[in-house]
Amino acid sequence: MIKLNIHEAKTHLSKYLDLLERGETIVLCKRNMPIAEIRGIPKARLEKRPIGLAKGKWKAGKKFLEPLPAKILKSFDGER
Repeated sequence: MIKLNIHEAKTHLSKYLDLLERGETIVLCKRNMPIAEIRGIPKARLEKRPIGLAKGKWKAGKKFLEPLPAKILKSFDGER
């Protein structure tokens, strides 16, 4: 984590953008008092997410596909 005052951030913005791309976090300060935190945005996946990552790790019980009880269904409509 890097702490920067506003003037320093404005003066060397391109340098700090490179650090943000590499995963660094910047705390932006005004007169040495933190006012904001700046983080880079994660890069989007280039490949599709594979199907079946949790295969065999989870199993639905017998009641999984049965209808919900009336009491629970009513709560979806705001009733108690």
